[in-house]
Amino acid sequence: MECLYCFLGFLLLAARLPLDAAKRFHDVLSNERPSGYMRGHNQLNGWSSDENDWNEKLYPVWKRGDSRWKSSWKGGRVQAVLTSDSPALVGSTITFAVNLVFPRCQKEDASGNIVYEKNCRNDTGASPDPYVYNWTAWTEDGDWGNDTSEGHHNVFPDGKPFPRPWKKNFVYVFHTLGQYFQKLGRCSVTVSINTANVSLGPQIMEVTVYRRHRWAYVPIAKVKDVYVVTDQIPVFVTMSQKNNRNSSDETFLRDLPITFSVLIHDPSHFLNESAIYYKWNFGDNTGLFVSNNHTLNHTYVLNGTFSLNLTVQAEVPGPCPLPSPRPPKTTPSLVTAGDNSLELREIPDESCHITRYGYFKATITIVEGILEVNIIQVTDVLMPGPQPDDSLVDFVVTCQGSIPTEVCTVISDPSCQITQNPVCDPVPMELGDACLLTVRRAFSGSGTYCMNLTLGDDASLALTSTLVSITSRDPASLLRMANGILVSLGCLAMLVTVIAFLMYKKHKKYKPIENSPGIVIRGKGLNVFLSHAKTLFFPGNQEKDPLLKNQPGIL
Repeated sequence: MECLYCFLGFLLLAARLPLDAAKRFHDVLSNERPSGYMRGHNQLNGWSSDENDWNEKLYPVWKRGDSRWKSSWKGGRVQAVLTSDSPALVGSTITFAVNLVFPRCQKEDASGNIVYEKNCRNDTGASPDPYVYNWTAWTEDGDWGNDTSEGHHNVFPDGKPFPRPWKKNFVYVFHTLGQYFQKLGRCSVTVSINTANVSLGPQIMEVTVYRRHRWAYVPIAKVKDVYVVTDQIPVFVTMSQKNNRNSSDETFLRDLPITFSVLIHDPSHFLNESAIYYKWNFGDNTGLFVSNNHTLNHTYVLNGTFSLNLTVQAEVPGPCPLPSPRPPKTTPSLVTAGDNSLELREIPDESCHITRYGYFKATITIVEGILEVNIIQVTDVLMPGPQPDDSLVDFVVTCQGSIPTEVCTVISDPSCQITQNPVCDPVPMELGDACLLTVRRAFSGSGTYCMNLTLGDDASLALTSTLVSITSRDPASLLRMANGILVSLGCLAMLVTVIAFLMYKKHKKYKPIENSPGIVIRGKGLNVFLSHAKTLFFPGNQEKDPLLKNQPGIL
């Protein structure tokens, strides 16, 4: 009897050996999860069941914390970064990308070898060997790169042969939903799956990366990430407004249009052929707005807090459902029957679609703000006494809306590209309700300047620009101009004196005024000439001589 028990125990042990010797994919990739975890899914195109056997001899399996991880790569550990364009609308394609991050001073060259970067020193100092891993040399020594070779090592963990050519040095194994996908690659790879057969909600993608090591492979990194499949259209809305100081706080200005722009997350362009409609409710009792444009402007005319609601509806073309007991929708059609006669037949309507919805909600606050700013006058400032080196200019500014609390200017070249330091000043409280102020700024040197002027308060920031032309204020040129003016005035005075003297000499004989008719008053001729001369040279200093009203005698 004792021998019988020993024999049965031997049979049980023998039956268990294959189970221990042959690992399956889910044993390697599922992080000790139950073997039946997440295998109730439909088949992903091109993927295999993780019930398949894993070749542990060619692809060794190391658990987390195994000391062998420390020596899996020269010079440190390799990190794998896994990203995706999740969330994905069910039926669309989601793409995963894996990028390997090598230790400091290491990179992949054009041939796929791992080399040390030039002029880069790590903790171990410069290496005399430029290569970290020279896989090209390994290929030349063995049969790695020989397309005609059928070496047993040119296979994936499940035994499938590498696609040709297989001159890639990393093996990536993706695992999700109880299925796996194997791929050769360099330091980065991408994999895409269609989500039509993926359950809604969050899912996990795991990736294990192996590197070549002679005629075997060494694990160098493992990574996982969560991705989401949803039946709602992923929607995001950007809101912008002129003069709004900070749109991110969802506070906007009254009486100015707000631009709402809808962004649909659809990286695989799944909705390109869909009819999309946008239904807006701005929460201010203006009703429902329906549009097929992803951008819309709306103006709030009252202050307060409002609830914004957007519904996006997409009619997605899709396969028609399976036939049901009900008669299908048909379209009458005339077809030719025997003897060239016409008869009606029913043609199935194959225009089918699936309706998907997306939603966006936000609470926005409307306040008063500066709506507009204008520069209505630009004036040079002339200071008493010697003029300063910098030219002073006054800008008279008006605005609409709320009263600003600060004014800032930025002076730059005529193209408004190269700027100087901004100058800001508080607006005095005594400004009152009228938005009218004068801003004085100094300009160094002659030329044309671009000046940006902004008026701001807590919620708004209004901008205007103007070009300013500054003329030269060279002291020598100013002195020459003053001397020229004095010389001209002196010459004018001398000319008037000479003319007056000559006229006096010509009419120096004087006859007294008599009451007799026919006698001419000659002395009045000089007065009339001097009056005309004074009017000619000094038009702004005319007098009204009462004598001119007298009618002179006949000459």
